[in-house]
Amino acid sequence: MNYIFYDFETTGRDSNWDQIIQVGAILTNSSFQEIDRFDARCCLQPDIIPYPKAILVNQSSVKDLTQTNLSHFALIELMLNKFKSWGTAIFIGYNSISFDEEFLRKTLFKYLFNPYFTINNGNKRSDLLNIVRANHVYFPNTIKIPNNEKGKLSFKLDQIAPFNGIKGFNAHDALGDTIATIKLAEIINSENPDLWEATLLTSNKENANDVIERNKLFCTTETFFGKIMPFVLSFICYHPIYNWAQCFDLKHEPEDYINLSENSLEHFMSKSPKIIRSIRTNKSPIIMDSSFIPKINEYKHITHEELLRRANIINTDVGFKLLVEKILRRQAEDNEESLSQEDINFEETIYNSFSNQSEKIIMEEFHITNWENKLAVASKFKEERNYYFAEKLIYEENPSLLPKEIITKINRRIAKKIFSTNDEKWNTIPKAYKEIDDLRVQYEEENDKATLTNLNNLNNLIEDIEKKYQDV
Repeated sequence: MNYIFYDFETTGRDSNWDQIIQVGAILTNSSFQEIDRFDARCCLQPDIIPYPKAILVNQSSVKDLTQTNLSHFALIELMLNKFKSWGTAIFIGYNSISFDEEFLRKTLFKYLFNPYFTINNGNKRSDLLNIVRANHVYFPNTIKIPNNEKGKLSFKLDQIAPFNGIKGFNAHDALGDTIATIKLAEIINSENPDLWEATLLTSNKENANDVIERNKLFCTTETFFGKIMPFVLSFICYHPIYNWAQCFDLKHEPEDYINLSENSLEHFMSKSPKIIRSIRTNKSPIIMDSSFIPKINEYKHITHEELLRRANIINTDVGFKLLVEKILRRQAEDNEESLSQEDINFEETIYNSFSNQSEKIIMEEFHITNWENKLAVASKFKEERNYYFAEKLIYEENPSLLPKEIITKINRRIAKKIFSTNDEKWNTIPKAYKEIDDLRVQYEEENDKATLTNLNNLNNLIEDIEKKYQDV
């Protein structure tokens, strides 16, 4: 399959409330040779207050945010059409599954497109950050990892790429980071092709499940607060609600747990270190076969034969599997009940419920009809959430087509959102002003006149937004 390497620059870090402002993507063949590329920027959405620090980091200017030809929706539509034209591929970014992918999904969701584009119709996905971390565990000498100012390993792309001789790219620029990601992937594929091939085998949920089920013993890695932890596991069952693979950590003796009562087992399942680990196979985990166990120091005191004995106990005890499923189901139901009591916004509901087929048909009709008829099509939605997103999109793109009362309603909603003095999940005008003041102190001490000019421009931008909505 071909690869689509990509990266986003955004106004902040919250995929529910911030927005993409730049997309960089490069289509390559399986030998990492470039076939095509995409690079575009867009303007701010009307209800978005950018985080000043984020804008400084990705080196955007106020001109970029206000005078770029593309609207946010136009950028997303252009990007999506480009991705579709490239055909089936594996999407790869750096920290993409936790960050860029969430922005992509939630942006498509809010614009009434299919949010699961990168895993549908034969597409797959992987994350080079996870691959680099796994590479450091199994082949620590092939990719050099720099230390940060605290003396700890830093896996940040802008540091790890030049540390390994990758030059000639603009860090924190979407296309520049995409180029660095490709070059880093090439090194891993060249030095450790077995690892690279293993990552491709788990780049979709079905394949990852198959790998876990077929291997009585397997290795995986997890990262906690920057520390990479390897594990040798054996499959027990799938989570009865979330469908994540539940696996027993073979550093523990299974006979200590298989005959426990339900209450006792639940107690030990909640303790740390965990005896049962969840593998979210929909997030392209790195799964290595048992031949990699000797590379993991934490398990060297256990013979291969002993690990196999423990795995056989887990694999053959049906009662233990059923009890684990029962405990997990009850815990999930209790958790869902507590979450249902929370007041959440439509923007945060992508994983809460899924639109039915009739709603999806209306979404398609909404996108293919002309702008003058979109509000009429939107009125067909049965889900309030979908109508809300449709109305908001028309407001962003063609507000003159909306009745005055709808424009007034949306203006008031935006004003309430951006002027809030509470500690909201999104950025607000008061928070933005405070952040600019704090950053000014820092850069005045450093006598960084260019950055201070950018901060003044951002302050002026916030003032313009404030004036626009202060009387609504």
